[in-house]
Amino acid sequence: MPAAETKTRVANWLEERLGLAAVRELMAHKTVPVHSSSLWYYFGGITLFLFGIQVATGMLLMLYYRATTTEAYESVQFIMTRVEFGWLIRSIHSWAANLMIFTAFVHMFSVVFLHSYRRPREMTWWSGIVLLGLAMAFGFSGYLLPWNKVSYFATKVGADVASSIPWMGQALGRFLRGGEDVAGATLTRFFAFHVVILPATTIFLLLFHLVLVQKHGMSTPPWIGVNGARQMPFFPNFFLRELMAWYGALALLGVLAALVPWELGEKADPFAPAPAGIRPEWYFLAEFYTLKLIPNHVLGIEGELMGIFGFALLALWWVLLPLWAVNRNGMIRVRLVTGIGVLLMAYLITFSLLGYFL
Repeated sequence: MPAAETKTRVANWLEERLGLAAVRELMAHKTVPVHSSSLWYYFGGITLFLFGIQVATGMLLMLYYRATTTEAYESVQFIMTRVEFGWLIRSIHSWAANLMIFTAFVHMFSVVFLHSYRRPREMTWWSGIVLLGLAMAFGFSGYLLPWNKVSYFATKVGADVASSIPWMGQALGRFLRGGEDVAGATLTRFFAFHVVILPATTIFLLLFHLVLVQKHGMSTPPWIGVNGARQMPFFPNFFLRELMAWYGALALLGVLAALVPWELGEKADPFAPAPAGIRPEWYFLAEFYTLKLIPNHVLGIEGELMGIFGFALLALWWVLLPLWAVNRNGMIRVRLVTGIGVLLMAYLITFSLLGYFL
């Protein structure tokens, strides 16, 4: 049988079962706007790529990791010292987690400054905000798994802050810890969160988010107009450019993992005093430092409670951005939203640096 005929028969067999023609048709008509701010479109894909790196390296680490207080630290130590390239896989996993959260923040602010949250993309914005929260939850749950001194006491502080929330705090703290204190039940629970509950939730919501992006397409900034931007075919033009961005992210990961390998530290000792200068990961530093600045009591109310309540209101207000960013005439408040976005970004950067160095 000629090779061309064999190829045709295989293609027809696959088409009958998978319907690939519909996919090709969709890819052929999908376009991406080209303008001076098109660079920011790539950060969503980079975040997705880093999540894939997290999944792949996480599965490799699971082959050796043991989620018990007597074996967790030793199993990570074994991965880093005895497993071939284990130190590199763990370092890539840890650096990819931080870069994923960073690119997710960049993607969020790019959506704000390009005003891509506006109708009919409100649900795309809301699903993206939830995905950012899940990424930070990944970081919080994974931080404890090596069971070292810093992660143990940082988790203890985080669980205590959650316990101080009015009405539901005590129940939330017990739920996170699996008891009254950070112990073996906490480690097992965080491991379940990190490898089962959060990934399943994230994948489901991520598919929903991608479907919305596919349905509504890439948003064009309001100052350009729908017909004012040149359109680029998604495949292969934009896809190949996105692929180059992934190569760049992978190269950065390799450099960081090789030159600045992720350290393990000392094993956690629940009976030892907390080390001086304990602080959370960088993406919680702004809130952490803000709570440190609030007095113990403000107008008869406990300062920490007032801070938590303020953060909750700010988060809710930010989630509702697509609603208050539109005036009564249906027009986007471009200057107002941009100004607030700049202020929020400046606050996060400044207070994160203060929380790290002070």
